[in-house]
Amino acid sequence: MSSVKDWAAPTPISDNRSGLIGKGVDRYEGRLKVTGQAPYAYEVEAPSRPVYGFLVGSPVARGRVVSADIAAAQAAPGVLLVWTHQNAPAQAPRGAKANPRSQRGSNPALADATIEHFGQHIGFVVADTLENARAAAALIRFEFDRQDADLDFDHLLDKGEQPEGEDDVRVGDFEGAFAKAAVKLDETYSSPIQNHAQMEPCATTAWWEGDQVTVHTSIQMVKGGQHALAETLMIPSQNVRLLTRYIGGGFGGKGQSYDDLTLSALAARALGRPVKIAYTRQQMMQATIHRPAVKMRVRLGAAEDGRLEAFALEAVTHCRREAPFTEHAANFSRSLYAAPNRLTGHRLVKLDIPAAGAMRAPGEASGMLSLECAMDELAEQLGLDPIELRLRNEPEVDPETGKPFSTRQLVRCMTEGAQRFGWERRNPRPGQVRDGRWLVGLGMAAAIRGNFLLPAKAGVLADAQGIITLRQGMTDIGTGTYTILAQITAETLGVPLEQVRVELGDSDFPPAPGSGGQFGAATAGSAAFAAGMNLRKALAELAVGDPNSPLFGDDPELVTFANGNIAVDNRAEPIGVLVARAAPDGVYVEGSISPAADARDYSQHTYGAHFAEVGVDPDTGETRLRRMFGVFAAGRILNAKTAMSQITGGMIWGVGTALHEYNEVDPRYGSFLAQDLAGYHVPAHADIADLSAMFLDEVDDKANPLGIKGVGELGIAGAGAAIANAIYNACGARVRDYPLTPEKVLAALP
Repeated sequence: MSSVKDWAAPTPISDNRSGLIGKGVDRYEGRLKVTGQAPYAYEVEAPSRPVYGFLVGSPVARGRVVSADIAAAQAAPGVLLVWTHQNAPAQAPRGAKANPRSQRGSNPALADATIEHFGQHIGFVVADTLENARAAAALIRFEFDRQDADLDFDHLLDKGEQPEGEDDVRVGDFEGAFAKAAVKLDETYSSPIQNHAQMEPCATTAWWEGDQVTVHTSIQMVKGGQHALAETLMIPSQNVRLLTRYIGGGFGGKGQSYDDLTLSALAARALGRPVKIAYTRQQMMQATIHRPAVKMRVRLGAAEDGRLEAFALEAVTHCRREAPFTEHAANFSRSLYAAPNRLTGHRLVKLDIPAAGAMRAPGEASGMLSLECAMDELAEQLGLDPIELRLRNEPEVDPETGKPFSTRQLVRCMTEGAQRFGWERRNPRPGQVRDGRWLVGLGMAAAIRGNFLLPAKAGVLADAQGIITLRQGMTDIGTGTYTILAQITAETLGVPLEQVRVELGDSDFPPAPGSGGQFGAATAGSAAFAAGMNLRKALAELAVGDPNSPLFGDDPELVTFANGNIAVDNRAEPIGVLVARAAPDGVYVEGSISPAADARDYSQHTYGAHFAEVGVDPDTGETRLRRMFGVFAAGRILNAKTAMSQITGGMIWGVGTALHEYNEVDPRYGSFLAQDLAGYHVPAHADIADLSAMFLDEVDDKANPLGIKGVGELGIAGAGAAIANAIYNACGARVRDYPLTPEKVLAALP
C-alpha cells in the first residue's frame, strides 16, 4: 500500500463480524507457560546430550589482560574446553558486515586483551555439568594491566559531547523569549542508572548439523540475531537458523546479541556437541545493557496566563566509551506542548562502564520524569491547576514540524481521567490532607510515545483440515503477540479462533522486525493482515475456478468468509473441504507491509494521562501508593485483556522508577553496586494496592491498515512524574532526584 488513503477502506478487521478484534481473549500460549510446557531457550531439548558453558567476567574496569593461565581449569573434572582471548576461535572484527544488508554486524567474544568495563567476559569454560564448568572457571588465573577509568558521571558532566550526527533543535529565539518571559522555571532533574531485571536471563542452546548451526536463544529481534551470528562466524546467514519461541521478558535488554549466542555456537562447533549457556543474575547486571543516568535541565518561560513562550529541554546522559548510545530524553517533548520558541538537545559522557542501551520507553521514561514535574512547578508559580496549564498549551498541530496529528486525544485523556479519578477533590496547597499519620496528596502527568511502522512479512497456510497457520519471524516477549496475531488471522479469514495456529520466532519464517519500540504489534499485525487478505483472494479464486465447488463460476470479488466457510450468497462450503479437494497440499501465500509514503505527513503518537494518590509519612519519609489510574489513547485495541496487562505493567514500572529502581557504580571497581534482585528493588505486590486503567475508543487510519498503535511503552511514560507530583501535593517535598526514597523525601520536607 502506497498511501494512507488505502488504509481507510473497510476491511474484515474494521467490520469485525466475528467480534474477535478488541475481545479479551486468553493468551494463546498461556496454558503452555503455566504448566511448564513452553520451552524457553535454555530448556530446549537438544538432539543429543548437551554440555554447559560458564562465562568469566573481568574484575577490572579498564585495562588489558596481560596473561591467562588456564592449565588448572583444563585439568578440572568434566572440563571439555577453556578459552580466553589467547586461544578463542577466529571471528570477524566487531561491527564488520560481509553482507551490507545484514541488520547487525559482527559481535565477537573474547576478541582481544582489551578490557572496556567491569564484567566484560574474558574467559569461558565448557564442561559436562554447569557445576563443573563454574568450578573450573574459578581456577583460571589472570594478570592485568589496570588503567585509570572514568566512572563518575556526575563529576564528568562538563565533558559531555554532542552525539555524533546530531545537532540541537532550535525553533525561534529561545534565549530571547526566556529572558523576557513573565514567569520562569529553570531546574535540573536527575534519573539514575536502571537495569532491565527480566525474569528470564539471556540464554542460548546451540548445535551444528554439518555446516548449519541451530541456535535457540532469548533475543527480541530474530533477523538481527541471525545476521549478527553469521557475520561473527563468517558464514552465510542461511547457514544460521535462529529460533526464539518464548522469551521471559525483554524490555529492550534483549534487543541485541550477547556473548552467550556467539560462544555457544563456537563451542558447539568445536566440540561437535550441543552447548547450553545461561547468564547468572549478576552477569545480567554487569554484562548486558542498562538504562543510562540522565541529567535534564528544563527551562520554561510563560506569560502570566500560563501560555508557554519559551521551552527548553537539555539532557546529559552517558554511554560506554566504545559503544555510543544516546538516551534521547528530550525528543518526545518536541510534539507535546505548544511554544513558539524552543530548544532541545543532548550531550553524551563517555564512561568505562557496561554499555548503555534501550530500556522500557527509552527517552520518554526518563525525560517525562523531568518535564511533567517541571510543568507542575510552573503551574504552582502561576496559580493554575496542573491540568489547566497543560490544556492552555495544547497545540493544534505538531509544535515543531507543523504537521497535523494523525489522532490526538491527550485533552480527553486528561479531562476524562480527572473526572473519573476525582481530581476535583485535590487541595492545591501541599500538606493539607491527612489520613491518620499519613499526609495524602494527588498528582498527575501527561504521557506521550511516538508511533511508527516498519517493513515486515508474514506467511499463512490453509490446510486440508481447515486449519490456518500463520508463520512469521516475529517474537513474543510475554506481551501477547501470539494471541493478537491469532485474532487478526481468525477475523481476516472468518474462521473460529481454535482453527488458527501461530508459529513465531524462527529465522526461516518471513521476516518481521521483532519486539521493541512499541512497533511490534502494529508492524507484525499489519503483515499478518496482508497475508490473510492474500489468502482470502487465493481461496476465492480457487473456489470459483473449481467445477466441484458450489461457488464455481462466481465473481471472486463477491466471495465472503465466515464461520470457517467460504461463500457466495447462500452457497458455501468449509475452507477445509475446498482445500482438501482442490489443493490437498494446502494453499500458502505471503503478505507484506511497509510504511505508506504519505504517512510521514502526519505526526503520529500515542497519548495518556496518569493520576496518582499517595500517602507520605512525615516522620520517616516513607511513601505508599494508595491509588493510581491511567487513561490512554493508543489506536484500535486488539485484545482488551493483553492490552490492559501491558499498559498497567508499564504503570507499575513507573512506580518502580519513582520510588525504588536505581543502580550506582562502585568507584573502586567500576561494577554496579546492586548485582541481583536483593539489591536492585522492583515493585512487589505490597507496593501496588489499587492500580487501573482504561482506553479511549480510537482508530488511527494514518498509522497502518489496522488502525492500531502500540501500548507496550506508553504506560511507563509520565507515570513516575505523577507519583512525584502527588508526593509534593501530600507533603510539600519537591525532590528532583529519582527515585524518591524515604531519606530524600524526609530531607526535602519543609
